[in-house]
Amino acid sequence: LLLLLLPLAALAAAAVLLGLPGYDIPPGVNQPAKLRLVLTVLLGTAALGRILEKTGLCSQITFGRYVRQGRKLGLDPKLFIQDLQFNKVPVRVYQPKATSDGPRRGILFFHGGGWVFGSLDTYEKVCRYLSRESDSVVVSVQYRLAPEHKYPAAYEDCLNATQHFLQHLEHYGVDPARVTVCGDSAGGNLAAAVSQTLAGSSELPRLRAQILIYPGLQALDFNLPSYQQNRGVPLLFRERAAFFALLYLNGDALHMQEVLEGSHIPPDMRLKYRKWVSPDNIPEEFKVRGVKPLRPTDFIAEVYETVKRFCEPNLCPLLAEDSVVHQLPESFILTCEYDVLRDDGLLYKKRLEDNGVRVTWYHLEDGFHGIISLYDYCGFSFPSGKRGLDRVVNFLKSL
Repeated sequence: LLLLLLPLAALAAAAVLLGLPGYDIPPGVNQPAKLRLVLTVLLGTAALGRILEKTGLCSQITFGRYVRQGRKLGLDPKLFIQDLQFNKVPVRVYQPKATSDGPRRGILFFHGGGWVFGSLDTYEKVCRYLSRESDSVVVSVQYRLAPEHKYPAAYEDCLNATQHFLQHLEHYGVDPARVTVCGDSAGGNLAAAVSQTLAGSSELPRLRAQILIYPGLQALDFNLPSYQQNRGVPLLFRERAAFFALLYLNGDALHMQEVLEGSHIPPDMRLKYRKWVSPDNIPEEFKVRGVKPLRPTDFIAEVYETVKRFCEPNLCPLLAEDSVVHQLPESFILTCEYDVLRDDGLLYKKRLEDNGVRVTWYHLEDGFHGIISLYDYCGFSFPSGKRGLDRVVNFLKSL
């Protein structure tokens, strides 16, 4: 096996070296040298995965999941940690060992990874940190992944786990008035969708807050200013954002080019949603790095038929009606300047504020997509990621 992998690794390394110049790491990014190293690892993983898939040894996605899995951490002296199932959904529960004067906060955490990657182990450090530093009970949810499990599988798993937790808060010593949903990237999408679903429920405790960390919230327009400005910035490229959305929706990435160009949305529907999804709603200070006006592309009805569920709020929460949005709980939104999803967060911030929802917004001016999960990565750190994570903790403590 080693003799087979060595030449494959050499081919992967060559692919990485040839591909690196095509990516954009702006000088304003936090720790650009470290980011380039992380990018090299990810590109090498992708290249080796493609080679393994062509040889029939395993799929590229399977190999990518294995590499991203992360190493198992030892016991935490400050936390009780156990793996359980909530409504048949695997979860990992983190409970502080220290005695408490009363019921604690509860946090449902949905990991990132484009609905395709990510696991309980991948976000173990983040969840431990949140639980320890905010003195909260954290429930990390292992939802089903695409492309094997298409939309709405991930959303349903997160909703079912949240409902179960809300029905059994007393067992975990959690205050029913202080339960928050929190998500990172694709997990931010899921947290927003779950929050919207539960907003009008009178049968369960009302969520205290939602925390959305650089969430992806729409798939109508992949040419907003942030998608143009950061199209080649790691760790999420413009094409990959559309690729992941299509894998989650349909289990394949057919028609990705048409989706990137905007041919997948009918003109009347695009006009309907323009009040919410438009460069006009992005503050001017976020356009100074350049925005190109684009020529409208021709609508392709056949493509729309394959992706029309992109207009469902459970998949694209930015498209929820005002009657739902105005019922949402207090919100925290974190955005990063060098992130294609930056404008999704900015647009949702405006929608929430327009509907009277209190929003705490924190913008990492030197941040890039995925930086929170890299706050302490393989022996070196990204200070900006730690700063963002601490802002999340401070918000939790204020609840």
